[in-house]
Amino acid sequence: MTNTQPPDTPPAARRRPHVVILGGGFGGLYAARALRTASVDVTVIDRTNHHVFQPLLYQVATAVLAPTDITSPIRHLLRKQRNTVVLMAEVSAIDAARRVVMLAEGTEIAYDYLIVATGSRHSYFGHDAWERDAPGLKSIEDAREIRHRFLGAYERAELTEDATERAALMTFVIVGGGPTGVELAGIIPDVAKRGMVSDFRRIDTRDTRIILLEGGPRVLPTYPEELSAHAQRDLEQLGVEVRVNSLVTKVEPMGVCIGSERIEARTILWAAGNAASPLARSLGVPLDGAGRVIVQPDLSIPGHPELFVVGDLAVYPPQPNGRPVPGVAQGAMQGGRRAAQNIRQRIAGEETAPFVYMNKGDLATIGRYKAIGDLGYARITGRFAWWFWLLLHITYLAGFRNRVSVLLEWAYAYFTYRRGARLITKR
Repeated sequence: MTNTQPPDTPPAARRRPHVVILGGGFGGLYAARALRTASVDVTVIDRTNHHVFQPLLYQVATAVLAPTDITSPIRHLLRKQRNTVVLMAEVSAIDAARRVVMLAEGTEIAYDYLIVATGSRHSYFGHDAWERDAPGLKSIEDAREIRHRFLGAYERAELTEDATERAALMTFVIVGGGPTGVELAGIIPDVAKRGMVSDFRRIDTRDTRIILLEGGPRVLPTYPEELSAHAQRDLEQLGVEVRVNSLVTKVEPMGVCIGSERIEARTILWAAGNAASPLARSLGVPLDGAGRVIVQPDLSIPGHPELFVVGDLAVYPPQPNGRPVPGVAQGAMQGGRRAAQNIRQRIAGEETAPFVYMNKGDLATIGRYKAIGDLGYARITGRFAWWFWLLLHITYLAGFRNRVSVLLEWAYAYFTYRRGARLITKR
């Protein structure tokens, strides 16, 4: 069955151009919002019913925030857009020649214009079996799995009588020294060595050992070298063991190996790489080594001016400053808006415009009063960077309720060092 219009469009209202947006993340959401006043029908398709504020996933994973604090129903966020329909469905393939999106259930949805913003998943560099023992962090489901392992490790440590096993249970290895790995490594000491100290009787959570493994020569390699060095010093002051030039060669349920060296740890977290959504392969266009689509300057793909790719799935063209577009939220937001604007220009018979990324600054938080930021015109560290990071994330959270909830949770944790989301539930 082929559906050429949004499911709720009455026959009398057809034929405005139909724009289909795949993905309800930052790229898809901002593209949909940019088409709010356009004379088009929009269909947003996502395999979940919610938008996730990914920059705070690590705080859900470490029981600082609840999953509902950083998620919002996509339908609710787009409820005032009368030209927009939201569908919860799994997309199995894209037939660019026929201009059709195929759903896993067998339905086909035709489009006049398509924006693909399906993002990426963590990559294990050919060792997919490692995912079972070292989960990554890209979704709410991932965060809940990590939270289960993180909190469960302390419960098992409290239970065991074996000192060696207890030490392994209280050892956390994080693979990957990018922003996700650094933020995970930086927040665990605050939770373990302050927030949970009085909760256990047989263990001292201050004995927690955190090891951050980075295969390259420095953590946060996309940041200026001086900021990377500052971040590493901050981590080490928190008690994190930072090991650079340390490539993981094996991941097992009981530990990890770096060459011939083995680290005994029962909780291993993966933050070492990304792999593009498999939908990219169905487009029939050149991909890079990570499976991302190499897009044209206006974000369309070669041979299909009606099809745009944004966010983590896209390899953006070289920017005027010569620097690549980072795989962060603001890149996806700006790409989504640019793709939507180019669709409006195509409909109006105008030339499309190239995507130009405006870097509003790169920030990473490491711990209380510890953060770094590269704003382009200035580099910031310490308390100022930390407060700036807090303000920026509150501002960009989707939904007023989420902003209030996160602000209250952060205030509570700031004054009491207590965390309000330390529940272990069945997976």
